[in-house]
Amino acid sequence: MVEKTVPYPSLNTPAVLVDLNTLEANINRISGLAKEAGLKLRPHVKIHENASIAKKQIAAGACGVEVGVVEQAEAMAEQGIDDILVAHPGYYGGPKGEILKKLLGKPALKLAMVVDMLEQAEIISQVAQAVGRKACVLIKVDLGRSSRFGVPPGKPVMDLATQLGKLPGIELVGIYSHEMGVKPTPEDKDEVALEAAEIMVENARMLRSAGMDMEHVSVGASSTFPSTCRFRKEGKFPELTEIHAGAFFVGDIRYMRQGGNTREACAVTVLTTVLSALRDDYAIIDAGYKTFGSDSLFEHRDKPDFWWQEKLSYGSVQGRPDLWFGRLSAETGGVYYMKPGNKLTLGERLEIVPNNATLVINIHDRIYGVRTGAVEEEIPVTGRGRGN
Repeated sequence: MVEKTVPYPSLNTPAVLVDLNTLEANINRISGLAKEAGLKLRPHVKIHENASIAKKQIAAGACGVEVGVVEQAEAMAEQGIDDILVAHPGYYGGPKGEILKKLLGKPALKLAMVVDMLEQAEIISQVAQAVGRKACVLIKVDLGRSSRFGVPPGKPVMDLATQLGKLPGIELVGIYSHEMGVKPTPEDKDEVALEAAEIMVENARMLRSAGMDMEHVSVGASSTFPSTCRFRKEGKFPELTEIHAGAFFVGDIRYMRQGGNTREACAVTVLTTVLSALRDDYAIIDAGYKTFGSDSLFEHRDKPDFWWQEKLSYGSVQGRPDLWFGRLSAETGGVYYMKPGNKLTLGERLEIVPNNATLVINIHDRIYGVRTGAVEEEIPVTGRGRGN
């Protein structure tokens, strides 16, 4: 007989929880690896989008934070975070330009922006000149494994760097990259991390040989940062300066499938309640795609554990490997019994690790920090609605 409990009675459901013990263990682990490797740690806070967790990361040794867009930088700066990198090249006209102007007008704020086109930097140059300050920029280098932003390595990087050096109000401070396309095996993670490090070091040396000061050379996604730290600790790639993992800190099923974290390192769950237990084959809970989003991780459909009775999975139920979270409606979900017995009961509560914690956090105004079964703090999602 499975023990029936009602966890966190003070919380209405559905609610997004972050286990503080797991979160802090994740933060301490990556901070320790970076420190041992002699690398700065700059976590990508688009994952959790709140200043409270960002400050925990900084207190543990992070040099600052990385955000996706300038609106998120504004949200973090408003909460007193003073070292921010904007990782996605952004158009800085209109309202974005006003935000950038406001941020560059803060003398105590260390702000850097990533670019992959001269035209982006020209707009930044105009804003920087308007406030009488130089803007720090980094060139995004395409490692060849993703189809997002980035300048191909080699001559294209050199050409853009040379052009940036002629722009007033612009200070080129380094190069930036992000590994993508990693498969969930140690060998693949090592291979991708090694390839990224080699490309970035080669480009950093090329630019330095041309007299450019590359103080920032960063790599290190959630799935590859342990490999990068190990290489650096072994004395390889001294040119590397920073890593910028993000998803590892909170963990989810997506990154678990990609080898970025273990199931035990998943700190975020969704607290739900059983609304109906009438049927013998499934129960209905009070959370659907308005709570979880609808990420089924379909790209992993060829894995043997992806399907159960032709049903997708939208998360993993804590402590109940006999349950399959296999259906979503707008405001409800279906949890199926994979084995007979241990039927759920009306009002029973479940915690479900989501497939995509970033998506879940982004569609909620707050998350609840819990420790050993008790709610310890309410954490506003600082960046919600800020350029997402």
